[in-house]
Amino acid sequence: MKWLTHPWLTIRVQIALGLIFVVAALPKIVDPPSFAHMIYNYKIMPWALVNPMALIMPWIELLSGLALILGIWKGTARTIIGILLLTFIVAISINLARGNAIDCGCFDVSAANKTTEERLADMRFVILRDSGMLLMVAQLWWASHQLKDDDVARASDRAATVS
Repeated sequence: MKWLTHPWLTIRVQIALGLIFVVAALPKIVDPPSFAHMIYNYKIMPWALVNPMALIMPWIELLSGLALILGIWKGTARTIIGILLLTFIVAISINLARGNAIDCGCFDVSAANKTTEERLADMRFVILRDSGMLLMVAQLWWASHQLKDDDVARASDRAATVS
């Protein structure tokens, strides 16, 4: 399982995940009213929080994505993206269980002319896609913790050779 923590893989996963979130944030930043409508359609949030969420969430996605791309605040960005993905999966799953066929608003905030069955199928796909991205977050977490464990082992080896 050493290959899962290899820097070659980790940096590519980090950049890819960052790019996905930057690309997902841009249409929401450009068109907050459409994104607010998408959030409203989930029928989970109180209406008073819909507009603030539509204004704030895309910027969180953008900044977290940029942090991963640039390699700064990686742990914080990874945690935020993981929490966002879990939230998205739960919100879409709730609506799927209700039979509320919605457009997720993930990458395109314009309402599509799809049938109920097509939207429900899209929702199932989005849950799988987001679960895949959650595995990317898990790989980044695993690699960072393995790196810390390796650093601790090297430090204790050095301390043992010095004394």
